[in-house]
Amino acid sequence: MVLSPAVHEPPGSPRTAERCLESARTLSTPTTGGLPQVHAWLRDRARANEFTTTPVPFAELDGWSFAPDTGDLVHRSGGFFRIRGMRVTGAAGPVPQWSQPVIDQPEVGVLGMLAKRIDGVLCLLVQAKMEPGNINMLQLSPTVQATRSNFLRLHGGAATRYLEYFTEPGRGRVLADVLHSEQGGSFYRKRNRNVIVETDEDVPVHEDYRWLTVGQLHALLREDNMVNMDARTVLACLPWDTSPAGPDEAADQDTTDVQSWLNDAKSRSALVSRLVPLAEIDRWRRTDRAIGHEDDRYFRVIGTAVRATNREVGAWSQPLIAPRGRGVVAFLVSRARGRTEVLLQARAEGGTPDTVELGPTVQCVPANFHGLPDRHQPRYLDLVRDAAPGRVLYDTLLSEEGGRFYQAENRYLLVEADDEVRAAAPPPGYRWTALRQLHTLVRHSGYLNVEARSLLACLQQSA
Repeated sequence: MVLSPAVHEPPGSPRTAERCLESARTLSTPTTGGLPQVHAWLRDRARANEFTTTPVPFAELDGWSFAPDTGDLVHRSGGFFRIRGMRVTGAAGPVPQWSQPVIDQPEVGVLGMLAKRIDGVLCLLVQAKMEPGNINMLQLSPTVQATRSNFLRLHGGAATRYLEYFTEPGRGRVLADVLHSEQGGSFYRKRNRNVIVETDEDVPVHEDYRWLTVGQLHALLREDNMVNMDARTVLACLPWDTSPAGPDEAADQDTTDVQSWLNDAKSRSALVSRLVPLAEIDRWRRTDRAIGHEDDRYFRVIGTAVRATNREVGAWSQPLIAPRGRGVVAFLVSRARGRTEVLLQARAEGGTPDTVELGPTVQCVPANFHGLPDRHQPRYLDLVRDAAPGRVLYDTLLSEEGGRFYQAENRYLLVEADDEVRAAAPPPGYRWTALRQLHTLVRHSGYLNVEARSLLACLQQSA
């Protein structure tokens, strides 16, 4: 797959940044309407289509089976993904080693957002997309959200709409193009291509798709389970430039310092992970309906049967990862130094391609820590979860990727830090970083994890 547009516009150019900012200030256009029309369109798409996801025993999964030699859960085509085992050693913290099921999908997916000026305003083409694991089934997704197995049509169904804008030469200008990781606690070294391409062509719009301004998407980010994970990570890659005009050597040096700090954390990490047969992982038990941990923590692997009238195929079955509780994902935010800063964590996870990436201040499922000593509780969890209402800048329930996770929901928070927290030196593994540096780092692979990118998209709409 080659992306070779006619023009590659520099992402940080003032022209690009100004068009993004103009779109972020726009909540309606004469052509596509305002937020009431968006909600009416979503209700119409929900009524027009049928969506069901039913948990089923593994034996009822069509095309899926446990490999007799490894116990891995695999598809008969050899494509899509596998549920395998992962063994982790050398981890910092209370549990230095463990094993677990993990999604092994050694292919780069495409998360593509098509952009176009409509009524003089930059708009993005989003899809009302059904995913089997979504709590509310239908959420806003990028124009294209497809694995290589999907766009090669291993499912035997219809072609992926609008894929040509991201694979055929000369179809538009690239505004962003970055390989980013997925959840390092669930995927083994999985990455997706986050792409934004602007076109001047007339684009026929299918009824399940709609042009929205950046401002409309930002507003919809404040609604529970409305904008899906894949759309959030692409939105985070929009080429903002919040700095004054002209070179800023101090800001460039700040970014270099963050890069050096993260590289040091990567070099110091002793965490090592490797794939092993699913049948060999410790403390996980398989029944006819689920693979779960013996302590009933973390997550389960379940089977599902799916029906959807607006997908490439009308019915299929697949395994999904079902978390054992709602997560908390949060940034502590400060404006004490005259600029917006967030407290980042150098977070090591077994499936992360480079082991360590920049993560949120807090990223956990609190239920996994019930009954453990206070010293093992996630740092800053109580501070963000129990923050006074006046300090909460953003608080919304957002789903994780419904194509691999079953009803996985996190509470995403932006919480203003008090003077005492901001004045104190961050503990080891944490660092205050300016919003401008995040906008620079997200343009490159291997820096911000997917949860941090979701929060960056939320922070953009609240800044």
